[in-house]
Amino acid sequence: MPAAGSEGEEGAAGAGGGSAGEQPGPGPPKLCGYLQKLSGKGPLRGFRSRWFVFDPRRCYLYYFKGPQEALPLGHLDIASACFSYHQPEAGAAAAGDEAAAFEVHSPGGAVAVLKAATRQDMTYWLQELQQKRWEYCNNLDAAKRDSRTSPTPSDFSKGLVAKDNPDVSTLSQNASAERARNILAVETSPTDLVGEQAASQPAPVHPSAINFSLKQWSTEIKNSMSSLRKGNNENRKSIFYTTEEWELLDPTPKDLEDSMALEEKRKPVAEGSKGLASSAFPFDFGRIPHKTRRPLKDMIGSSKHRNSSDSSPTEWYSGNGNKLVSELQLKYQSQQEELEKLKKDLLSQKELVRLLQQTVRSSQYDKYFASRLCEGVPKDKLELLHQKDDQILGLNNQLEKLNLEKDSLQQEVKNLKRKVGELNEQLGMLMETIQAKDEVIMKLSHQLSESEDNTSSQSGAVNSSTATCINKELQELDRLKYTSLEAKLCQIESKYLILLQEMKTPVCSEEQSPAREVITQLLEDALKAETSEQPEQAFFKPHLVSEYDIYGFQTVPEDDDEEKLVAKSRALDLRSLSLSENREISAGVKWENYLASTMNREMIRCVELKNLIRSGIPHEHRSKIWKWCINLHVKKFKDSTVPGYFQTLLQNALEKQNPASKQIELDLLRTLPNNKHYSSPTSDGIQKLRNVLLAFSWRNPDIGYCQGLNRLVAIALLYLEQEDAFWCLVTIVEVFMPRDYYTKTLLGSQVDQRVFKDLMSEKLPRLHAHFEQYKVDYTLITFNWFLVVFVDSVVSDILFKIWDSFLYEGPKVIFRFALALFKYKEEEILKLQDSMSIFKYLRYFTRTILDARKLTGIAFGDLNPFPLRQIRNRRTYHLEKVRLELTELEAIREDFLRERETCVEKRDLISDDEEDS
Repeated sequence: MPAAGSEGEEGAAGAGGGSAGEQPGPGPPKLCGYLQKLSGKGPLRGFRSRWFVFDPRRCYLYYFKGPQEALPLGHLDIASACFSYHQPEAGAAAAGDEAAAFEVHSPGGAVAVLKAATRQDMTYWLQELQQKRWEYCNNLDAAKRDSRTSPTPSDFSKGLVAKDNPDVSTLSQNASAERARNILAVETSPTDLVGEQAASQPAPVHPSAINFSLKQWSTEIKNSMSSLRKGNNENRKSIFYTTEEWELLDPTPKDLEDSMALEEKRKPVAEGSKGLASSAFPFDFGRIPHKTRRPLKDMIGSSKHRNSSDSSPTEWYSGNGNKLVSELQLKYQSQQEELEKLKKDLLSQKELVRLLQQTVRSSQYDKYFASRLCEGVPKDKLELLHQKDDQILGLNNQLEKLNLEKDSLQQEVKNLKRKVGELNEQLGMLMETIQAKDEVIMKLSHQLSESEDNTSSQSGAVNSSTATCINKELQELDRLKYTSLEAKLCQIESKYLILLQEMKTPVCSEEQSPAREVITQLLEDALKAETSEQPEQAFFKPHLVSEYDIYGFQTVPEDDDEEKLVAKSRALDLRSLSLSENREISAGVKWENYLASTMNREMIRCVELKNLIRSGIPHEHRSKIWKWCINLHVKKFKDSTVPGYFQTLLQNALEKQNPASKQIELDLLRTLPNNKHYSSPTSDGIQKLRNVLLAFSWRNPDIGYCQGLNRLVAIALLYLEQEDAFWCLVTIVEVFMPRDYYTKTLLGSQVDQRVFKDLMSEKLPRLHAHFEQYKVDYTLITFNWFLVVFVDSVVSDILFKIWDSFLYEGPKVIFRFALALFKYKEEEILKLQDSMSIFKYLRYFTRTILDARKLTGIAFGDLNPFPLRQIRNRRTYHLEKVRLELTELEAIREDFLRERETCVEKRDLISDDEEDS
């Protein structure tokens, strides 16, 4: 949920009043200017002048330390914020501090308090911010209606998908909302502190900032002067000479009385300590002549306008001499008071020692007389006396403990009473706060009703701005309700299409029933929903589904009507998920914050980045993150190559004879026929696909070309340029996958299928036993998943989320998602009770999985732990077995060839390899 940005955050807008990357030219004026922002904590909390710039691309209000700063201190999300201000009481000054302050409330509970120089500026800022927010939200809503047709405008410029992003045109606005906005608008003109011309004005300084700076000066003066008093410097007199002559202002009567009192206290001490009085006043004011004297206040004010090179420490100290004298007098007086206190403590300790000595003497006398008296007493009575003495001592100790416990309990009772009192006070304050909020709500409701009654006649500036705020909030609520209703409508339309398909059954009757006529008409209307010229004659018009998704894949086939209905239903379900989940908002904010934190440093592998990539890379950042992941894996290869390496490979493959070029040309149009970038020979992606495959075949002559490589390159080219897509293929074939994965024998692919069987028996034992019971070899389906990384096996949204994690973490992601797909539909597969229906279901069930968030949770949550070491060990184990089996097959083949040469009847038999050659 967006909130006010913290200081130190790096943003996308510059301090000069515009966004990064904008070119100067004719256009609307930029919203920028000076505002006071409340910041800091504790005694440092106060208003500080900041330069604010509005960025219309993200609807952010960035704030900088000054107009010349390049990096912002933070930002406020205006698109999700609401505004409030305090209406001044009758008779109050309109230009007061509180009269020009307003608040920006974020959904997370954060409140930013801003203050304009005048109330006129505050009204202008509120009007312009609400106008910008209304335009941003209105354009965003209109863009979301066609979000499945074209991608979100972004700053990426790589890959084939980027060419589908034309310049964003101004969307049509709601007519009624536009009229209401024009009626409620307040015509105000800003002062010189608002607009681009304000950058040349000095920043306004709040009084609290001046007080804070004076406190810092006072602290530094105290520390410096205290160092002068250390050591035996009592008899020294410090005289500071200044370049200007000045005089002290006449003190007030109260200051004179305080000075006389301190002087009377100091006289006795001065008589006992020779020369000490002279150190009380370190400045010799009597030597300064009286001609051309200047008041101290004038000198302090004039010193602020001098250059730092012209001022000296002596002038700085001289300007505060009167204050230092009083400070030193008070400090000396406090030290004398502490000395007197220590003398009194010493006398009391001496008296205590004297009393203890008397007690010891008396106890010795008592012991002596007791021993003389007890000489004639029997021994048993003496023991009895000793026992009684011990009992008395024990009882005294218990009494002391009980007294201590009593005191502690009494202290606890006092503390509890104090806490109860504090809680009662807090309760009273909360009740008062609630009552005040109720009054504000009632007041706003009353103002809203008045503004609705008086809409035709324009009201005052205050009431108009209040009504505008409420009107914007109501529009936000209406938009949220509309989104929720649209998601429910998509769900109903999807169920409706499925119901029509199920009800379209043959009727064994010569008569045409009315129900069947209605169903037939509804089916025709559903299939002609996008091109119907007379929509009022249709029984039902489903929600329009765009022909291509944001990746260029065709959403609805053109051939089969039944497949067309299923595809429309699936597209409506996907749209319902995107609307109901309000997805990618929180993830988008996390990505923005992470990328902003990496503006001045390189990205590194970390847990935060891994979690962000697992949740899915946003469409506008996918090119950048994919390229970074690929460079991370192939850095050692790229460092060992010369510049222009890709172009050199491509030139050699085109000019010289390449055995793989023929098969590459045959597979170009068969790569992704359902994607508009590869659907025809003139498509943009065909030539790029040809270049990357030819360059790779020249780099790896042992592999050359293998069916499946074309699909890997086609997916990479959707977000990367040719050279980056080439290194992406190098990453997959030479870094991620084992050797011989894409060779003629497909040795590595066969090994991975056996490893996957082991993982199925471990992670999904019920499903594995079900397949074994009905003798279903599911590796015939999963083999293609591993070979092309799920291309053409899952819906496009899920496919690219898998590729996000795959390019960052490696081949382990394929095992995770392959198991997750089976676990997602485990219960449905277990209900099938014959091998034919199971195998038929496995061929298409992955296209019915639409919830990417649930599938990702299964892959990276439910299947843990998932160590890579286990996969590597199993690969090593199965690799030896598969190699042994291939050796045996090769021996059988050689025996067959020798037997065919010797036997006349078998000479006419031709193997598959010989037929291909």
